[in-house]
Amino acid sequence: MLSTQQVYKDQDKIYHADTCQPLIAANQEGKLQLEAWGRFTYPGRRIEPEELTGVNSIGYWDAHFRQSWGLDWHRNEGIEITFLESGQIPFALENKAFTLNPDEITITRPWQPHRVGDPTIGAGKLFWLILDVGVRHPHQEWIWPDWIMLTKADLTELTRMLRQNEQPVWKASDEIKLCFQRLGSLLKNKDLGKVESWIKVYINEILLHLLDSFRCGQIPLSKALTEGRRTVELFIKDLNKTFMEPWTLDSMAAQCGLGITRFVHYFKQITNASPMQYLTNLRLEVAAHQLIHAPHLHINNIGYDCGFSSSEYFATVFRKQYGYSPKSYRLQHVT
Repeated sequence: MLSTQQVYKDQDKIYHADTCQPLIAANQEGKLQLEAWGRFTYPGRRIEPEELTGVNSIGYWDAHFRQSWGLDWHRNEGIEITFLESGQIPFALENKAFTLNPDEITITRPWQPHRVGDPTIGAGKLFWLILDVGVRHPHQEWIWPDWIMLTKADLTELTRMLRQNEQPVWKASDEIKLCFQRLGSLLKNKDLGKVESWIKVYINEILLHLLDSFRCGQIPLSKALTEGRRTVELFIKDLNKTFMEPWTLDSMAAQCGLGITRFVHYFKQITNASPMQYLTNLRLEVAAHQLIHAPHLHINNIGYDCGFSSSEYFATVFRKQYGYSPKSYRLQHVT
């Protein structure tokens, strides 16, 4: 039923273009109404390659009672805008948790992990739009679909506001609310070609009304959110969870979408260490902790699990850092 799954890889984690399988199952079981069009493994009727270019998913669900499912942590292939018409739904982005209330929207960028539900969702009618603007990292330039009709100046301003402010939850204007409601009516049509122009019109309206809302709200902007340094900061944050991966300098820089020189420059600015030095120190810290607090684990296995390629290399760098072999260090600290 679904086409080949789109993959968004971020270090040790592979975020698939959200299949929304719990949502699909709930619809099949008659727990809610689902209307959607999507590419890849997003739910709903298929969007053909020549249709709605840039739109990866657009739809809504309408649940009239508390549900036993939620959408776990994921990232999207594009900027996602959701609108809650009624009900209350838990929403979390990175380390922040929210309760979405009626007439609120969320805005998430491709590099922002988020989930809907905690872990389940309440009753509510939620609309969403995922629009691919050709970026996967904060420092990359946005490329909008060619059917976006805002003037160059307006689109430049909107892009700057979306890039330089990452506030995830906003109050929707009456105009934005009406656009999503009209989109919802169009989604029931089984022939996308007959309503594609109207869908594009309402998406353009949503973007224009977003711009108006931002202008009225005098939102704080930070250019730092769009720089390569920001991309490296996010990478370092996740590196604390992915240190065991077989990272090389090349693969680290490639993961950030940066050249090696720029990547190393930002990395040293942030950590005062080279990427490989930082990675080795991080691995050693975890290994030292496990040597003490996991005495049942074999020393060689600890080394391999922390990302060291051989037991000999693990022992060499550990002794250099701590003045003891891993075995002696464990004997010194475990009674």
